Amino acid sequence: MVRIGVSGHMNITEATEALVYAAIRDLLAVHGPVTGISCLARGADSVFARAVLDGGGRLEVVLPSRNYRADKVKPDHAELFDRLMERATVVRVMAFADANREAYAAANEAMLSSCQRLVAVWDGATGAKGGTGDVVELARERSVPVDIVWPPGSARA
Repeated sequence: MVRIGVSGHMNITEATEALVYAAIRDLLAVHGPVTGISCLARGADSVFARAVLDGGGRLEVVLPSRNYRADKVKPDHAELFDRLMERATVVRVMAFADANREAYAAANEAMLSSCQRLVAVWDGATGAKGGTGDVVELARERSVPVDIVWPPGSARA
């Protein structure tokens, strides 16, 4: 089973979620059932996790901190987050009490070091340190194949 990680924008529109889901579903189908590795953030991470599970794959979750669910998962994302967590075969929690830049960097490193490919739901814009652009750059430096997913019509909220 191919191990595929995800990095991507949290702030995608609802219409973009549908476009991204379809594109990821098609991309994953090429590999057969996969093991998907996700931090389950809103947006790209959760869309990817749904596509992995819907395609018959396994989901592994990497949480940046012990308080991630309580501190960072907003009420409008909590139900989906909890459903995805229940279906995860592995949950790894980084050794941080609080979700902060260091915790996110550690979670990205854990995800990237345990995958054979990376799906990046990314519009190509560089942003904050530790964002999707940085994860893509790091993956490429390590010769991890990167599949950019940003279908025509996609937009950030």
